[in-house]
Amino acid sequence: MAPTAGAETGRSFARRDQLLKIQAEVQKRWEESKVFAAESYEKPPEPGERFYGNFPYPYMNGYLHLGHAFSLSKLEFASAYHRLRGRNVLLPFAFHCTGMPIKASADKLNREIEQFGNPPVFPGPEEEKESMVEAQEPQGEGDANLGAPDKFKSKKSKATSKSGGEKYQWEIMRSFGLSDSEIAEFRDPYHWLTYFPPLAIEDLKSFGLGADWRRTFITTDMNPYYDSFIQWQMRKLKNMGKIVKDVRYTVFSPRDGQPCADHDRASGEGVQPQDYTLIKMEVIPPYTGKLKVLEGKNVFLAAATLRPETMYAQTNCWVLPEGKYGAFEINETDVFIVTERAALNLAYQNLSRVPQKPTCLVELTGQDLIGLPLKSPLSSNKVIYTLPMLTILTDKGTGVVTSVPSDSPDDYMALQDLKSKPLLRSKYGVKDEWVLPFEVLPVINIPEFGDISAEKVCADLKIKSQNDKEKLAEAKKLTYLKGFTEGTMLVGDFKGRKVQEVKPLIKSKVLESGQAVMYSEPEKKVMSRSGDECVVALTDQWYIIYGEKEWKAKAEECLASMELYSDETRHGFEHTLGWLEQWACSRSFGLGTHIPWDPQFIVESLSDSTIYMAFYTVSHFLQDGDIFGKNHSLIKPDQMTDEVWDFVFGGEKHPKTNIPPHLLKKMRQEFEYWYPFDLRVSGKDLIQNHLTFSVYVHTAMWPKKYWPRAFRCNGMIMLNSEKMSKSTGNFRTLRQAIEEFSTDATRFSLADAGDGMDDANFVFETANAAILRLTKEIAWMEEVLASLPALREGPPSTYADRVFANEINIAIQAAEQSYDALMFREALKTGFYDLQAARDEYRFSCGVGGMNRDLILRFMDVQTRLITPICPHYGEYVWKDLLKKVGFAVKAGWPEAGAPDLTLKRANKYLQDSTASMRKLLQKQVSGSKKPKKGGPSISNEEKPTIGLIYVAERYEGWKEECLRILQSKFDQVSLSFAPDEEILSALKTSPVGQIENFKQTQKLCMPFLRYKKGEAQTVGIQALDLELPFREVEVLHENSELIKRQLGLDHVEVLSASDEASCSRAGPHVSLLRQNPPSPGNPVSIFLTSSEFPMNFA
Repeated sequence: MAPTAGAETGRSFARRDQLLKIQAEVQKRWEESKVFAAESYEKPPEPGERFYGNFPYPYMNGYLHLGHAFSLSKLEFASAYHRLRGRNVLLPFAFHCTGMPIKASADKLNREIEQFGNPPVFPGPEEEKESMVEAQEPQGEGDANLGAPDKFKSKKSKATSKSGGEKYQWEIMRSFGLSDSEIAEFRDPYHWLTYFPPLAIEDLKSFGLGADWRRTFITTDMNPYYDSFIQWQMRKLKNMGKIVKDVRYTVFSPRDGQPCADHDRASGEGVQPQDYTLIKMEVIPPYTGKLKVLEGKNVFLAAATLRPETMYAQTNCWVLPEGKYGAFEINETDVFIVTERAALNLAYQNLSRVPQKPTCLVELTGQDLIGLPLKSPLSSNKVIYTLPMLTILTDKGTGVVTSVPSDSPDDYMALQDLKSKPLLRSKYGVKDEWVLPFEVLPVINIPEFGDISAEKVCADLKIKSQNDKEKLAEAKKLTYLKGFTEGTMLVGDFKGRKVQEVKPLIKSKVLESGQAVMYSEPEKKVMSRSGDECVVALTDQWYIIYGEKEWKAKAEECLASMELYSDETRHGFEHTLGWLEQWACSRSFGLGTHIPWDPQFIVESLSDSTIYMAFYTVSHFLQDGDIFGKNHSLIKPDQMTDEVWDFVFGGEKHPKTNIPPHLLKKMRQEFEYWYPFDLRVSGKDLIQNHLTFSVYVHTAMWPKKYWPRAFRCNGMIMLNSEKMSKSTGNFRTLRQAIEEFSTDATRFSLADAGDGMDDANFVFETANAAILRLTKEIAWMEEVLASLPALREGPPSTYADRVFANEINIAIQAAEQSYDALMFREALKTGFYDLQAARDEYRFSCGVGGMNRDLILRFMDVQTRLITPICPHYGEYVWKDLLKKVGFAVKAGWPEAGAPDLTLKRANKYLQDSTASMRKLLQKQVSGSKKPKKGGPSISNEEKPTIGLIYVAERYEGWKEECLRILQSKFDQVSLSFAPDEEILSALKTSPVGQIENFKQTQKLCMPFLRYKKGEAQTVGIQALDLELPFREVEVLHENSELIKRQLGLDHVEVLSASDEASCSRAGPHVSLLRQNPPSPGNPVSIFLTSSEFPMNFA
């Protein structure tokens, strides 16, 4: 990679270029030594002997970007950590090409050439406003968060982030740096498969990914081995009864003529069909106005409802006055009045005279419909009328709404508006008799809200009109769910029964009587990658029966046994298992493997990617290093029969095959050695599909011993606290990031970006700071190593030595815990930032005695190992070129550590905190003394304090001791809480302190002390209630008196006991300060004197 030039900016890139040079040399050594190739052994692995981690293969319709790199870095850091520990590590990588996106993009290029020429000349901005371009790439953040409201989902659609915002596919390809002649080749979808994967391998190698590239492959039937593997998987699932053919509602792309699954969508990922009951509200003849042409037909206003149980209380029907409607033929006799969008959905659900083509007999507006008399199913009113409602959304439902003001706050307020506002009725031509006679009818009793819940909740929330949208939304939240779970029917055949019980019965009643039909539409807007808005269709196709009772129980069992690293992740999986049901696994458009028993269909992209982690274990034997599977090995694709696949993947029956026995044995050994995998890392957006599918299919295909062990999910990544977006320019491909920052600085910033399920933040300043830190550290080590003979020899002996050695041990232990928990930001902090801070403190603390040679060399060794999983090229350079170690840093072994001395750490913190407090006090005293007294001269430099007296009290005594003993007896260490204050005060009164004559005066001192110590204990634990510290304060301060003198700029320091009167007298005129603010354990008191105030010979 050529580094970006920077001469025109005046910036120097020498440090960055130094890291780029190091990484190129290190990667060459890795390649030559095949350091990441992973081999199995005949003997089954012992616990902890091997580590197999994998990552969802990225889709190959462009370059890899920092979003890919962020999720992948979690797996890479984990794998590198286990490799460093000496484990046998397998990290394979592959490329996904199945599905619609590549084919849809290739087709877009063909359409753009047909419309605009080759190369295409696109219209300017003004022309674009005048015409809708068919090849438009869907845009808009509004669609990015679409998904079923009851589904677990990420904050933005991954598909939307892929679209980039460009309008034409040709322009998207130009943004990749391709020439027009090169772009023309991408009209062939298979050209994408040969172009982008090799570039991705280049970028990932440059990223330092520790992958076994021998196992890499692409998907689709272009790779005959993977094609054979998927056919085996599908046949096996079908034979188990896990795949069935059925008619189901599914999100569907009219342009593509097939279901549109998550990965086929430009927006609306996670959106599912929403089923409604479509109430047929019959228009009572004779027909007038525009409806006269419909004479002889049965005409219905069709209203979509989720609450058929409320239909008994209908008072009217609502339409949007300015809304656009149509009268659409359903069959030879029936006509539905709905919006065009709803009619299109109906046409794909066998509710159109011409299948998939809605026929509009007359175009209408809502105003045309106002006043129509209707006969509506279940309504207690024999005739109701169509009235105007101003808040109807025509992109939801049919645009026709049946009104139940007793239970719908929206309906209640709209009806009240019409009843109370004659001018509003007049505006829309509403006659009084259509509105005023209709009273609100009770239908459901809801505890707390009574028989007419809408009236009650609107009054409670002080809602004034139908336009008070926020309060109305709140009103529905308060009543709708409670009405379903706790409501009781007041009318009808099911009077007295619970709503939850009778809802499906009422729905069945109106459907079976022909008074209603089933209707479904996408929960939210869905745009396919081909650029059309999706509908819901009834499709006859192949489904995987996720959600089946026994299979679901197995999936739940598997999930319960897995490490998921966060409660939010587990809740996401549990939620998905709760709603996931049959999944359409076949497509008729796109790339992929043909369904073996029904080759007119292709296996859908989320169904051919559930267990390919098993394929990794044997792919290198089959493909012989060719990602396309073209250079056949000793095993030919047609030799991989179902019998062979079964045997290789743990089956008992030995197959009849002419595959050499040693190869067959070796492939089975590979699978049994590496399976189950230890970790799969992914963005959280895949919980709701791919990852849950993987759990299901693993439990179907294999016994428990092969089920996945762990998933680790993360949020998306922002750049500099803003959404990553091509359209705004806030975007980096992986290649660009490496060129701009170097690999190790990029990895450093990825580790620092965050580890939780919330969106992380890649900060350019962090990456640039990493360049500086890493190169400065190299320079410091070079300087120290060059002057090594001048350092102090012998074993660590000073207090500073002991503290530094202890900090190294603590860093090793803390980094190990962080790496084990996959908390890489914390690993970076403890293994690099904190360790560097300890080193810097050590350098300063050593003073004239100098640093210990062995300790500094140990620091260099340990720090290099701890940072190597994150910055491996830096680690290799230090390991080999500076420390002259043999072998590779990536396999150097985890550093050994002695048991951390937490008492010593606490003592050192005490020392640092005390010194900092002394410094602030001295600065305050000096700055105060510089101010001249009124009318007097300022104090000269000769009179500045140069003597420090440090007074300590190493144990609480008297009433403080008694208070602490009481708190110790009243403290719960588990909950970090105390008994009630009344109980503590009672214990104080009955204690020896409570028996003294002036107890009330002492109590005034006790109470704030008790409050302070309670708060401290609740923060740090019971150690805050100790009567004395676990170390001798006098010894710590005395041993470090030279350091204190140096840090405070003093000539003389004494450490004295506050309980010794002779020592206190040395404070001279300042002894009153000591009396007013006496020291306590952990809080020494310092008094600073001038030489004139403390006459003494210091010689």
